[in-house]
Amino acid sequence: MRMVDLIEKKRDGGTLSEEEIQFIVTKYTEDQIPDYQMSALLMAIFYEDMTDEEITALTLAMAHSGEVIDLSSIEGIKVDKHSTGGVGDTTTLILAPLVASVGVPVAKMSGRGLGYTGGTLDKLESIPGFQIELPEEEFIRLVNESQVAVIGQSGNLAPADKRLYALRDVTATVNSIPLIASSIMSKKIAAGADAIVLDVTTGDGAFMKNLEDARRLAHTMVRIGKLADRQTMAVISDMSQPLGEAIGNSLEVVEAIETLKGNGPEDLVEMCYALGSQMVVLADKAQNLEDARQLLEEALSSGEALEKFKEMIRNQGGDDSVIDHPEKLLTAKYEKSLLAKRSGTVTKLVANELGIAAMMLGAGRRTKEESIDHAVGLKLHKKVGDTVEEGESLLTIYSNTEALQEVTELLYQHIEIGNNGAEPPLIHEIITE
Repeated sequence: MRMVDLIEKKRDGGTLSEEEIQFIVTKYTEDQIPDYQMSALLMAIFYEDMTDEEITALTLAMAHSGEVIDLSSIEGIKVDKHSTGGVGDTTTLILAPLVASVGVPVAKMSGRGLGYTGGTLDKLESIPGFQIELPEEEFIRLVNESQVAVIGQSGNLAPADKRLYALRDVTATVNSIPLIASSIMSKKIAAGADAIVLDVTTGDGAFMKNLEDARRLAHTMVRIGKLADRQTMAVISDMSQPLGEAIGNSLEVVEAIETLKGNGPEDLVEMCYALGSQMVVLADKAQNLEDARQLLEEALSSGEALEKFKEMIRNQGGDDSVIDHPEKLLTAKYEKSLLAKRSGTVTKLVANELGIAAMMLGAGRRTKEESIDHAVGLKLHKKVGDTVEEGESLLTIYSNTEALQEVTELLYQHIEIGNNGAEPPLIHEIITE
C-alpha cells in the first residue's frame, strides 16, 4: 500500500476503505508518512468530502492511535457533553455538578481555550488550588464516590488527531466537516463515554457561522457516534451573541455559582436544562425530557447541585469557600462601564468580537503557549432585545490595565443600538439521527 496511490484515489473522488484509512493514520502517527503527503490528502478530503463510513473509520483510527480511557469500572451510564465552542459558554461548570446531583456519573475531560473561545480548564483554574490533572485511578474513584470530576485530557489521548489538527491549521483545511467531525468524535470516543450529548453552536461566535453547516456537522457527528456504538444526539444552539452575561474565566465561575444558586441568566439556565435533560435521559435516569428537566429543576432549587459543585471543588483540591464568597474571585484592579451613546434597543452583540475584546484584556490566548489572566473580562448588562437609555451601562470591563481605548473602540463597533431588536432563538434544532 502506497500513500501516493491513496492520495490519488481520494483526489479523483474515490472512497477509502477502512484498511486504507487505518494504514494512513498508523503510518502518519509513526512518522512513516511525511507532512507533505498528509497535507495533500487533507486537501483532497477538503474538496472531495468523505462518506459516513470513511469518517467513522477515520474517527476510530484516530481514537485508537493512543490511550483509550476505560471507564467500565464506573457504575452507571457515563454521558459526556461537548460544545463546538463559543463565547461565554459556561455550561460545563454548571452541568457537571447539576447532572451529577441527580445520579448521572460525569467523568469529564475538558480542554483549554484558544483565541476568543473559552476553555473549561482555564475557568476551573481560576479557583485557588483546583487540580485539573489527576491520575486515572483517582479520577475514576472520585466519579464512583461523588459522581463527578472534571480534568484535562490525557497527553496521549488521540495523538493522531493532535498531529492532524496542527497540520490542518497551516494548510487551510480546518473548515472541513468530515475533518472537524472526526477530530471531535475521536477524542470523545477515546475518553470512554457510553453516550455523548453535542452542543453544536452556530452564529458569529461559533465555528459554524451558518445553520446549514451546523446542521450538517451535527448530523455527521451523531451518525459517527451511532456507527461507533455510542448513544449520541446533538443540540444546535445559537451563538450570534454571547451565552449568559460573563466573558472571562473567574467571571464565568462566579456566574456558574450564581446560576447554581438560582440566580443565573435566563438563556444560560435554559441551555443547561436543555443539554442536561438530554444527558439524564441518555443515562436512563428519566423516561423522557420533561421528567429529566423536573429532576434538574428540583436539584437546582433544593441546593443539591450547588453542594455538588462545592464537593467537586473540594475533591480536586480547590478552595470551596468561593461558593459562599464568590467575590474572592473578582480580583481585577480596574472596573470600567461602557456607556450607551444613544437610547433604543440593543439589536446586535457580535459574539466573536466581544470574545476578541476579552482576549485583548488577557482573558484568552492568541497562541497555545500564551498565559492568560484569570481575573479579566466583560460582564454584560444588556443583551439583544433589551432597551437601553443613553448613558446607561451596556457592560462592565474588568481589567488589570488602565489602557482600554482599543478595547472600548472595538466594543462600540460591535454593539449596535437601534429602534427595535428581537432576541435570537436559543436552540435551533435537536438532532437525534
